Amino acid sequence: MPELSSGPTLRGGGRPGRLIPQGGIVRKILLALTALLGLLLASASPAAAITGNYVKDVEHPYVGLLTTFDADGEFAGRCSGSLLTPTVFLTAGHCTEDVATAVVYFQQDAGVNYDPETELDPITGYPEFCAGDTLGVVCATSDETYNWGFDDFVGFPDTKDLGLVILDQPIALAEYGSLAAVGSLDSLATAQGTKDVTFTASGYGLSYSSPVAVVSFRERLMASARLTNLTSNNTGGFNLQTTGNGKGKGGTCSGDSGGPVFYGGYTSNTIVAVTSFGLNSYCRGTDFGYRVDTQAAQDWIRSVVGDDEYATIDVVAI
Repeated sequence: MPELSSGPTLRGGGRPGRLIPQGGIVRKILLALTALLGLLLASASPAAAITGNYVKDVEHPYVGLLTTFDADGEFAGRCSGSLLTPTVFLTAGHCTEDVATAVVYFQQDAGVNYDPETELDPITGYPEFCAGDTLGVVCATSDETYNWGFDDFVGFPDTKDLGLVILDQPIALAEYGSLAAVGSLDSLATAQGTKDVTFTASGYGLSYSSPVAVVSFRERLMASARLTNLTSNNTGGFNLQTTGNGKGKGGTCSGDSGGPVFYGGYTSNTIVAVTSFGLNSYCRGTDFGYRVDTQAAQDWIRSVVGDDEYATIDVVAI
């Protein structure tokens, strides 16, 4: 998710009515990594974002739009994520960093009626509350959020960019996201023909970003991409690098952070990574997702939710 000009760009989003074409959830400027990644990625190829070649995502009702608030109740940012159980919502660690409370919306069109004047969607309550009878049905609140250890890309490429939000109200669905079994992507690291491996990203992020304009439908979209690398200095066994460059392909942008990266096509439920960062503020670079198919990642999830709840999460081999 970056053509390096100013360092990695987190895929979180800002205030819905004041979207900016450059930003992580707190828009931190990562100066230490700028020089490093500038050397490593000076020739990064461009990619579309969940822009252009996207489709509406009605396949994954458990993918939600996350809005977060700090201890003073101030809006902190927006991200995407996935329910693994009725109450366990997986997202990126930088989405839950310094967060006190959250609201998660599971409507495909969660914010399409957003009014810049009122700064609310009158149908869903986005981004501040669950409107009408949506609470516990297609919307939930939380005051229990966890960040595995994301801290301004310290330890890169192992940024520990995973987060969990434990919902106050369980959301009953016919299916939930599945975690790829430990080591699922390792065989691809040395396999021939990896460029033909398809992944699908889903999220509620921007659909267009440029120096002069941004476009956000505030609805759940998905797009396919191809595997680029699993073993470079930027991935190192912790990140998944994909590109949407080419016919019919897409990628991610601000607001997609934490959203699932599925192994396979549009109907897949197998999550191999969560959208983490990109190398271009305008969503035209290579995309990176933080892998969930590592022992450390799944051990952390288990440590947060407990053995009993973890046993209800679907873990599948690919």
